[in-house]
Amino acid sequence: MGSNSLFGVHGAALQVRSQRMGVLASNIANASTPGFKAKDIDFREALNAIETPGMAGTDPIGGATKYRVPLQSSLDGNTVELATEQTAFAENAVAYQTTLAFLNGRIDTLKRALKGE
Repeated sequence: MGSNSLFGVHGAALQVRSQRMGVLASNIANASTPGFKAKDIDFREALNAIETPGMAGTDPIGGATKYRVPLQSSLDGNTVELATEQTAFAENAVAYQTTLAFLNGRIDTLKRALKGE
């Protein structure tokens, strides 16, 4: 899914943003779970791994998933800081929608070109 594909880097970006949304949602859902360790996906690292030739059969997004270091530790061992997670989720959601809108525009352009409009 390299940058030379039909959708360029945007297809890979949508994949990473989708996976990141799930990780952040899991963090939010487990904000009260004792011992839960918050994670996040390093977007740039995941995108670079997806774009690297020869990565077939590997999990590039899994390799870019890191534990989040909390600013303030919790007595029960939970590292979720709700405000941090909610902010990251909102920013990722906006980026996801932006990437999706770009891809939809690209698809519409291709459809019009195929119809000869």
